[in-house]
Amino acid sequence: MQTEAIAIVTQAQFAQKYRQYLEKNGILNMAYSLQKQPDGSVALPVIFNKLCQLHLLNLCDTVAPGSTCTITEMKNPISSKKSLAISSHQRLQEKLCALVKRSGVLWTDQLSNDLPQVWKRHGDMIVLNDNAFQAEIWKSLEPEVWQVVADALGVKRIAKTGRISADGFRTPKVTLLLGDDAWVHHIDNGIRYTFDVTKCMFSSGNITEKLRVSSFDCRGEVVVDLYAGIGYFTLPFLMHAGAAFVHACEWNPHAVAALVKNLEVNKVSDCCKIHKGDNRQLHLHNLADRVNLGLIPSSEEGWPVACQLLKEDRGGIFHIHHNVSLYPENRNALFNRKNIDAGPCEEQQQSLTVMLPASGTERAGSSSETTTPVFTHAFKRGATEESILSLRWKGLDNRSKIGTIGGTGCVKRTFTHPEWQTWAESVALRIRNLLETLHKRPWWTNILHIEHVKSYAPHIDHVVLDLECRPCDEN
Repeated sequence: MQTEAIAIVTQAQFAQKYRQYLEKNGILNMAYSLQKQPDGSVALPVIFNKLCQLHLLNLCDTVAPGSTCTITEMKNPISSKKSLAISSHQRLQEKLCALVKRSGVLWTDQLSNDLPQVWKRHGDMIVLNDNAFQAEIWKSLEPEVWQVVADALGVKRIAKTGRISADGFRTPKVTLLLGDDAWVHHIDNGIRYTFDVTKCMFSSGNITEKLRVSSFDCRGEVVVDLYAGIGYFTLPFLMHAGAAFVHACEWNPHAVAALVKNLEVNKVSDCCKIHKGDNRQLHLHNLADRVNLGLIPSSEEGWPVACQLLKEDRGGIFHIHHNVSLYPENRNALFNRKNIDAGPCEEQQQSLTVMLPASGTERAGSSSETTTPVFTHAFKRGATEESILSLRWKGLDNRSKIGTIGGTGCVKRTFTHPEWQTWAESVALRIRNLLETLHKRPWWTNILHIEHVKSYAPHIDHVVLDLECRPCDEN
């Protein structure tokens, strides 16, 4: 029997913001999963009788300016993991309750609360959180208990995760409870991944950023992925964004082994070179159109090598991942003057904000104020599309005009949190200074976009800064 669901469709890079808004307002239909469409857009199932025109206007104008929003019918929508987990959890409890009673022990609320509420699934394996199955009775029921869990959840292998190891490789502490082989297969956005769950991490929480990377237009570009892992972003750059070649850097030998397999299984090995070891020792220069710095909590140690990699004659774009604290006391910490040289202009030192002129060229003038390379979140009218180096997902409407400074019109972006913008401005200035020190000539940096990936607890946001970097004598 065919089922249908009403859905809102938007571009992939706006799906996360749409989802958050719809869920907050009780409009998202939690019974079904978000689904990627053939054209790369994402359909979000909604409860139609709760949706009104005002919601659609808010989505396009406020929640995600520059996005498009259409309504469609999803044929045979896929049930969400949450809705499936509810029934799976009930089935799991029933089977475990029977096992415990057969052993002569009374089932209690404490045991019920000890069962997993969520789990990760990779093919025929589930990975349990470390806070599940803590009661002593489960040890006395091994190994039978794990076979019961596997049968209830429809898998053949079970693993349990612990804290991430502080070994520099972020190796997960994962123990196999059922099964002998820890290698799993996972399909994400049409890309096949394989890896050893006891040696490598796979973050499903980064799916929105992988979708966003997939929507880039990188045709003809050379990309360097400084923290490649098993290929989380290397593969989307190659398979969906159309990068001509990717240099993938990784120092975890287990991740390298998985990356080799993933390049092979996705048939893109010829378009990628793996550089094993510490990327700070990388002997590559002057070749990248784009550098991905996908390390959290901070990729700062990779900034100098990223600057070294960028093409000297035309520059390129950095995608810089970072965990930004939203605590107010940390706002001023980003502006440590011991680490930042704000250039010769006192006004720039005070505000760390420079507006780009609305006239045509990026080239700096001759005065002390105009020869200082511009940076931050300012955008020029008329030259924006050219300067944003074919980021096809980036619209021109997500901006607002703000008056005139010294007779020069300018436009300025606004972001959700001032802490994001403060951090981004600090990074833009420091990257500019690194480039100028390296190349002995003026550069400018320009904040194209700040993307929110996910949040850790209430006050830590994982964000990505898209930073355009160009030499000032570039036409």
